[in-house]
Amino acid sequence: MSTNETLTQASQLAQVRQQRYANRKRVNQAALLLSLLAMGFGLFWLFWILFETIRLGASGLTWSVLTEMTPAPNDPGGLANAIYGSFLMVCLATFVGTPVGVMAGIYLAEFEPKSGLAAITRFVNDILLSAPSIVIGLFVYAVIVTRFKSFSAYAGIAALTLIVIPVVIRTTENMLQLVPAGLREAAYALGAPKWKVILSITMRCARAGVVTGILLAVARISGETAPLLFTALSNQFWTSNLSEPMASLPVTIFKFAMSPYENWQQLAWAGVFLITLAVLALNVLARVLTRTKV
Repeated sequence: MSTNETLTQASQLAQVRQQRYANRKRVNQAALLLSLLAMGFGLFWLFWILFETIRLGASGLTWSVLTEMTPAPNDPGGLANAIYGSFLMVCLATFVGTPVGVMAGIYLAEFEPKSGLAAITRFVNDILLSAPSIVIGLFVYAVIVTRFKSFSAYAGIAALTLIVIPVVIRTTENMLQLVPAGLREAAYALGAPKWKVILSITMRCARAGVVTGILLAVARISGETAPLLFTALSNQFWTSNLSEPMASLPVTIFKFAMSPYENWQQLAWAGVFLITLAVLALNVLARVLTRTKV
């Protein structure tokens, strides 16, 4: 083959490569443009929702909203009992569900990760993660409410706990699996027992991720309405008795927003603003903990 033919083939090959590069560049630019448009579309609605929440919610946020009970139609009042009820049920559900979720996640990641029981646990956990919250509410309604023939805060806590547990299990297992195996082997080589390795090595390395998962679970149940409609229902008055129906902020927002009364609608927007701030604070805290070096 002559030198001219070789140069011609090399030139043709370079042109083909240049053409392929230009085609890939055009496809990349089109995909980037579509991605930016999709992101802009989502951000438009997000900022619109936040703007309306701040505009309508912040204007109705007064001291009486935080200190007075839910009122009758066209009467002055606030959301104190609903805020207290939500805070109490969310805290108790987190207190009950977090240890169960963390211990189950430790078992799946550290003790029997490939056993049949672990596979069944992961399967059930995936079902609970994907199950609509209203299904969980109906389940608790059938198991607790119908059995005791009364709505109660206990039933609401049970429903919220069933939402917390799978989130904490998944997060704990994933975070523990990210811990390098060399750290465990080094601890075992020094003669440390398994429980000591888990508490002092793996959990310490994964604590930021585990805490983040707990906070995300709290943020999720803070805005749940459907499970509480079938379990805790609501209460217009202040109550600390967990065996009675108890008000909650999401259910109160739902009830007031659907009403024709202007004062209830204004309180609903104030509640939306409060719950948005709470969920935003929890998500920001989770992000901060995720970036913390351990």
